[in-house]
Amino acid sequence: MDNDVRLAERYDGLTAEALAASVGVPRAVLYDQIGSTLDVAHQLAAAGAPSGTLVLAERQTTGRGRNGRVWSSPAGSGIWLTLIERPADRDALDVMSLRIGMAAARALDPFAPEPIRLKWPNDLYLDKKKLAGILVEARWRDERPEWVAIGFGVNVIAPADQPQAAGLDFGVDRQAVLRALIAELRPAIAQHGALRNDELDEFAGRDLARGKRCVEPVMGEVRGISAHGELVVELADSVTRVRSGSLVLE
Repeated sequence: MDNDVRLAERYDGLTAEALAASVGVPRAVLYDQIGSTLDVAHQLAAAGAPSGTLVLAERQTTGRGRNGRVWSSPAGSGIWLTLIERPADRDALDVMSLRIGMAAARALDPFAPEPIRLKWPNDLYLDKKKLAGILVEARWRDERPEWVAIGFGVNVIAPADQPQAAGLDFGVDRQAVLRALIAELRPAIAQHGALRNDELDEFAGRDLARGKRCVEPVMGEVRGISAHGELVVELADSVTRVRSGSLVLE
């Protein structure tokens, strides 16, 4: 076995079986240390793991974010997880990270000092500092998603060496946070189709960038998102919709 991989018997005192029952998933796989929970999730899914399988690590050595960025995930400071799901609606994949972001914000609000904000396409913020990130990776067969691995990392404690990172309220119960997250995430992942009007309104109420100027992925003023998950930006003489990229504010 890789030296970076160490299985765990318990997570905050709970065995894998007890934790799965506590959060309401069919299976949990626990690690003291792993390269990335996403990589393990893909291996488990390829071997037939059911929807709802949860991979949790105390520490990731090569946790990743979008576009190959590194996600710092030291031991004891956060919740580093990947959920395996097998959605039937390919159209919902376009907006899955946005739905997950809204669901996670609802779940985490009670554990945070202020309402959590969202930044397109996959980040959660507190007081202009990054609290959590989402990475959705799909594997396809015959033009249909065979499974989706949903990576989610949240700082329970703000890392001392990262001044731009936020954490939750002091002393929160990590098990309570995990239960709240799973209870919101799984129904959000199961939604179908494009974003509904009520979801667009919900995102607008938490949108960190709305009304601000951005320099990437294009230069202009952020007007929100579309029902298909695109970033809507007002340019000097038109309005454009961007499907991918990173949002960098002026």
